[in-house]
Amino acid sequence: MTNDLFLEGGLGPLDLAIMAGVLLAVTWLGHSRAGPQKNLSDFFLGGRRLPWWAVSASIVATEISAVTFVSLPSVVARDGGNLTYLQIGLFGSLVARAIVGFVLLPAYYEKQIYSPYDYVARKLGPGSRQVTTALFTVGGILGQSARVYLTAVVVEVVLHAELLQVQAVTGISPFVFAVGAICVISILWTQMGGVATVVWTDAALFCLFLLGIGATLWFIGTELSEGWGVALSEAREAGKLQLIDTSWDPAKAYTLPVAFLVASWGQVGPYGTDQMMVQRLLCCPDVRAARKAILWSIVAMGVTLLVSLVGIGLWAYSREHGFSPAGQAMIAEKPDRIFPVFIAEVLPHGIKGLVLAGAFAAAVSSLDSILAALSQTTLAAWGRDHLEPARALSLSRRLVLVYGILLGLTAVGIQFVAPYYASLLDLALAMAGYTGGALLAAFILAFTPLRVDGSGLAWSAPLSLLAVFAMVWHEPWAEGVVLGCAGLFAVLWMVRAKGRGPRAAFVMALGLLGCWLLTCYGQLPGEKSLPWPWYTPVGTLVAVAFGWALDRQREVLPAA
Repeated sequence: MTNDLFLEGGLGPLDLAIMAGVLLAVTWLGHSRAGPQKNLSDFFLGGRRLPWWAVSASIVATEISAVTFVSLPSVVARDGGNLTYLQIGLFGSLVARAIVGFVLLPAYYEKQIYSPYDYVARKLGPGSRQVTTALFTVGGILGQSARVYLTAVVVEVVLHAELLQVQAVTGISPFVFAVGAICVISILWTQMGGVATVVWTDAALFCLFLLGIGATLWFIGTELSEGWGVALSEAREAGKLQLIDTSWDPAKAYTLPVAFLVASWGQVGPYGTDQMMVQRLLCCPDVRAARKAILWSIVAMGVTLLVSLVGIGLWAYSREHGFSPAGQAMIAEKPDRIFPVFIAEVLPHGIKGLVLAGAFAAAVSSLDSILAALSQTTLAAWGRDHLEPARALSLSRRLVLVYGILLGLTAVGIQFVAPYYASLLDLALAMAGYTGGALLAAFILAFTPLRVDGSGLAWSAPLSLLAVFAMVWHEPWAEGVVLGCAGLFAVLWMVRAKGRGPRAAFVMALGLLGCWLLTCYGQLPGEKSLPWPWYTPVGTLVAVAFGWALDRQREVLPAA
């Protein structure tokens, strides 16, 4: 953002006081309700004594995050925007929640496990735990760093003048300073009480979301000369209230066929195989409570609908009143800034601080969740069982710090990828999709009677990531990346796959050739790529097929 753009309005003492008060109150609540952290079960599972309604509210708060809170209004408000994004949640995620509640959770609760990757390790061997942990780590860092990036954009816009003063003193750019502030608070919240603190703070933040959204909708109604009734009528005439799109165009991300056939498949991963979500569900006393938590979390769609109405209100307000020249320039540069600009220029003091606290808290609630989950899975994959409880607890806190720093650095780097996506909403949803398919494939191989030992997963998982990359990117540099990865795969195969027969080598070569052909010739008409809902299904198919074909059992069974 250029330094000569200054918005009208800004934060006042009341706004800063509300923001500080909200963050301190939530911190106190999470710390007081978390209880003592005596062992890993307390730190990572909350002692399995958390009520289902608090877990469900925590899931909603994480699912909404800053991406929905800030970027979705811009998706609705911009030219051609509408409510078709809601199809993904109304249909796709509802089916996915039911599958998780009635199929996956009973298996997880059969024995005392800390993560779904413990379950995979028991079915496919300890090596599969390291593979699934690596997939979750990469996907979690990519997905959550995009959310941190978005919230930093909000803070940068609203506090631009104040952050420029900080830059003059410290030399740190406003954007980098905003990322650092989000990461520091998230690390502190996670360090205080593990996942129990995360759940209780997220439950409080869920209430804060509703309060901030409600205040915004009320104020927009007071600013519109003819109120919400006329605004909704005009929005309907402009096509902005369109909810259902029955198009079969594969280049469209938000259609009814995609929601039912693609998104429902892809959403099983985030709810049932992603440690960030599953860790919360494992905090419930039993499987019935966990099932209630995941099924009731569908109320997130009600919150998403309210956020979409904010986008309708911003569209109506901009038509009637508009923004300052600086605000218009910022929105023209990045359309996702329309809500931050509205917060800075239009909202009155008090409501402004409340809404900004909600946006900031939305990012923190997602980030502290992923920090706890990354710490737990890393510790489990690399030696938790061989450490004394006190040593393991100390190491888990250090891992939280390390991953917090890594996420912050990745969030700074996301700004170079963001221009390639239509909106930051698409960016955040797409990032985790690179690894989501391979992660879901590991659970399919573990659940189904395919007679595999998991040895093929170590090769099919990175091949799945490469296939998704090849499906998305088709520029000459992408072809070079695919060829370079293919060469690396070949070297690793010669070093690590000694003793494997020519059939396995042929299957591996076939997969690498398919990735290269996909990046060269896999574009849709109009030089378009398949949108983000397809990332997980495509990645799953590749990882399952090659995970089965490259498994050592395929070589042993014929000889037997």
